[in-house]
Amino acid sequence: MKKLAKVAIVGFPNVGKSTLFNRLLKEKRSLVHSLPGMTRDQVSSPCSLKGKEFVLVDTGGFFDFQEDPLSSKIKKKAREAAENSDILLFVLDGKRDLLPAEEELYFSLKKLNKPIFVVVNKIDSSSEEAKLGDYYRLGEENLLAVSAEHKRNLEHLESSLITAVPALAPDKEETKALKIAIVGRINVGKSSIVNRLCGEERLIVSEIPGTTRDSIDTLILRNKKAFCLVDTAGIRKLSRTRDKREKASIIKAKKDITRADVICLIMDAQEFPTRQDSAIAHLSHESGKPLLIALNKWDLIQKNTNTSKNFKQKVYEKLDFVNYAPLLFISALSGKRVIKILDIAEQVYANGYKKIETSRLNNFLSWINENHPPLSKNKRRIKIKYMIQKGILPPTFFLFTHSRVPLAPAYERFFIRLLQEKFDFWGTPIRLFLRK
Repeated sequence: MKKLAKVAIVGFPNVGKSTLFNRLLKEKRSLVHSLPGMTRDQVSSPCSLKGKEFVLVDTGGFFDFQEDPLSSKIKKKAREAAENSDILLFVLDGKRDLLPAEEELYFSLKKLNKPIFVVVNKIDSSSEEAKLGDYYRLGEENLLAVSAEHKRNLEHLESSLITAVPALAPDKEETKALKIAIVGRINVGKSSIVNRLCGEERLIVSEIPGTTRDSIDTLILRNKKAFCLVDTAGIRKLSRTRDKREKASIIKAKKDITRADVICLIMDAQEFPTRQDSAIAHLSHESGKPLLIALNKWDLIQKNTNTSKNFKQKVYEKLDFVNYAPLLFISALSGKRVIKILDIAEQVYANGYKKIETSRLNNFLSWINENHPPLSKNKRRIKIKYMIQKGILPPTFFLFTHSRVPLAPAYERFFIRLLQEKFDFWGTPIRLFLRK
């Protein structure tokens, strides 16, 4: 893979860092909210401007505020992002004066000896731009006065970045990273699992519910294969949360399920499966994405000969609609079997991508018609004349019959189960459609 330059957006809370991040990416990637402290971890994404490619990093605010008990950790992560980046965008709020603490932060960042662009945001008109005298105290001759929200003067900032980012030779061996969404309810250990897979504490971990607010993409390499781990906010009913920022996080997490290649549902081995586990499993199933389930905190469970067997039976009884998903017993604390998430994710994605020849499908169908005759919803036997595969991710099949009456639900589940066993479709949902 290509080694891309990193451009970090830094500054105090609520100066518009996430809005600027989204504008430069030209997509709504980072959560934006009027309340401060929306971004906690680093949110990064590949960015391309007129052929120049780099990694753009959104960070939390460089400021301690009492509303957020994690503010010191957020500031630490923002500092790490600045230290590990090649170029810095120092964002200020043009609607207010330059704060002494911001001036102090700017000069501390200058000591990193990296190119710094001072971006004065929220400048919506020429008259506001003429009142920037206070910001020249920083000693920068070329202030970039922009309005990320209204896309004003963004072309000047983009031109500066295009000049500063080094050009890279194309990498012929570059492959797309497999995107794995780590989903689950609050405090089941999602961020801890991502950190364990990274081999370092990339994400903020805390006992405080709702620590992760935005979905965080983390790119890792294993055996020359790229994986993008998407750590999502804990999902629970919107009616159970009063924090508007958490509500926005939950809505974003649900959307991120649809943009993943594979979904990894994390559950707590000490209390599972809950109603919320079941609701998230339903979301995953309806998305049509390959799925695996991981029971975390397995190290805290007292075990005997049949413990894993009993736990597996309980999971598949309660979540029978996703009984195609492989089950892993893991511990983020000890690291046991966590790495297998990557192996299983590759397998289930390959299964969801599988295409079966029509001749093999109809040989299977002949055996079905003879040994397990199909039943319709009104309990009558029907004959399926032939079947074809019409799609992948999820594997989708058309069954051609003489009747328009759908299959009995129990028989449809049975048919799909046999299809999964015969053609090794484990880990992926299957869609069936009857055609007359």
